[in-house]
Amino acid sequence: MLWSGWGDPAKAAPLPGPVVGLLRDLLGVRPAAEPAAALTGVRVAEPRLSGDDLTVLAAVVGDGNVRADTEARLRHTRGKSTPDLLRIRAGDAADAPDAVVLPGDHGEVLAVLDACAERRIAVVPFGGGTSVVGGLAPEGADRFVALDLRRMDRLVELDEVSRTAVLQPGLRAPAAEALLNERGYTLGHFPQSYEWASIGGFAAARSSGQASAGYGRFDDMVVGLTAATPEGTLDLGRAPKSAAGPDLRQLVLGSEGALGVITSVRVRVHPVPEAREYEGWRFASFDQGAAALRRLAQDGPLPAVLRLSDETETMVGLADPAAIGEDSSSAGALAVLGFEGAPALVADRRARAAQALREAGGEPLGAGPGEKWEHGRFNAPYLRDSLLDAGAFVETLETAAFWSDVPALYEAVRQALIATLSGAGTPPLVMCHISHVYPTGASLYFTVVSAQGEEPLGHWAAAKRAACDAILARGGTISHHHGVGTDHRDWYAREIGPLGAAVLRAVKDRVDPAGILNPGVLVPPAGRE
Repeated sequence: MLWSGWGDPAKAAPLPGPVVGLLRDLLGVRPAAEPAAALTGVRVAEPRLSGDDLTVLAAVVGDGNVRADTEARLRHTRGKSTPDLLRIRAGDAADAPDAVVLPGDHGEVLAVLDACAERRIAVVPFGGGTSVVGGLAPEGADRFVALDLRRMDRLVELDEVSRTAVLQPGLRAPAAEALLNERGYTLGHFPQSYEWASIGGFAAARSSGQASAGYGRFDDMVVGLTAATPEGTLDLGRAPKSAAGPDLRQLVLGSEGALGVITSVRVRVHPVPEAREYEGWRFASFDQGAAALRRLAQDGPLPAVLRLSDETETMVGLADPAAIGEDSSSAGALAVLGFEGAPALVADRRARAAQALREAGGEPLGAGPGEKWEHGRFNAPYLRDSLLDAGAFVETLETAAFWSDVPALYEAVRQALIATLSGAGTPPLVMCHISHVYPTGASLYFTVVSAQGEEPLGHWAAAKRAACDAILARGGTISHHHGVGTDHRDWYAREIGPLGAAVLRAVKDRVDPAGILNPGVLVPPAGRE
C-alpha cells in the first residue's frame, strides 16, 4: 500500500485538465505550494524501546518479525483519513510506532500482550491500515508497537453443512474472497476499503459492505470469534443464537483493539451467486428517491445493493473522474440497484422492484449507470489522492438515523459543513448518498471537497466538530461504519451517556488493567461525557 496515499500508486492518475480548471473556478483550488515529502525525506524519532524490550518481543515472534527500521514504522503510522495523509505528506511522522511486531498465531499474540503489559508498552492492532477515524494513533502512550497481523492469514475451516468459515484476522478481503470462491462460497462483503482492509479490521470496526442490503453488515455475519487480551482469551459464540445471557461477542465487535485483539472469526458464508445484475434509476429529488428506498427496505423486494446519490453527487459523478464537469442529463438523484442470486430469482426481484420504483416516481435508466458504478466502486480513495495532489481538500463522514430523522439530519449536516468551511474562506462542495438501508432507517455518507487553504487541518477540524454536533442534535449516530477511533470518541461518550461510558471503562479495566490496548481509542476518559 502507498505509504502517503491509498492503495496502488499506479491507480491515482492525475486529474484531467478540465477538472483541474473546474476546481479552480468553482472552489478556488490552487496547486499545493510544496510537493509531498518523499519516503526517504521523512524523519522519524529514534525508537523508545530498549534493546531488552526488542529482545523479549523477538523471543516470542522471532527475530525477523520485530522491525524497528524507518520504513516499517512509517508504513504503520496512523491511518488513511485525509488529515492523516496531509500530515504524512508534510513529513509529520510524530505518531510512528516504536516497532512493528508480527505474531504468527493466537498464542504469540497472548505472549506479546503479556510482555507489553509487564513493560507498559502500548499495543495497536494493525490489519490493513485503512482506519479513517484516528484508530491507529493512540493517545497518552509513552511508547507503543504496531501489532501487524498479516502473518495470520489463513482460511482455517469451511463448514459447508453450517455454511460458516473460520478466518484469521490478517487475511485481506480479496484473499479471503478468493479462498472462499475456490470452494464455491462468498462472504458478500465489499466495502470501499475492500482491496486493502483485513478480516480482523472488518470485525473490529463493524464494517458495512456495499452489498449490505443483501448480505448484512460484517458484524451480522460474525457468529463466533476469539480474542486475545492481556488477561487471557475470550472464546465467544457457541451457536447461531443463544439465551445464555448478554451476547459478549458484541463487546469485541466494534471494539477497535481497545478491548482485545481479534485472532479469528467464524462467519456465515453464501454460495457464489450465479448472476449479478446492476441497474440505475432516476428520481426527481433526493427526498423522492429516499422514499422509494424506504419502500423497498420495508416492503421488499430488497436488492443486494441499494444506494442513492443526492442531486449534487449525481451531477458530479464521483465514480468517473474523466466525466466530472461535463454537461450531463443526470439531473435529479441517481439510485443504483444490484441483484444477486439464481437467474430466475434475480429476474423476479428486478421485476417487482421496478414496479415499486415506478410507483414511487422513478425513471429506469437501464443497466449502464449500475454497471458503471460497479466498475468504479473502489475508485473513490484513488480519486481523493488525485484531488490532494491537485491542491483540493476532500474528506468524508457518515452517520445513520431512523427514516423519520433522515431528512432533517441530511440538511443539518450539510449546512454545518457549508457554513463552517465557507466562514473559513474555503467554501465546499458537499455531496451525500445513502448506501445502507434497513426497515427502520438508513445511513448518510457525505463527501466534502474544497480548496485546502492555508490551514486545511484546522478548517476541517472545525467543520467536523460542527457536523458531529449536528449529527447528535438531529438524532443520528456518530458513526455507521467508520468506527469511533479518537476522532469520534467524545461524541460517542455523549451518545452513550455517562453510565454507558462508565460501563465501557469498567470492561476496559477488567480485560486490560495496564491500559496498553490502543489507549485513547474508543473508550472515553472519565469526565468526558
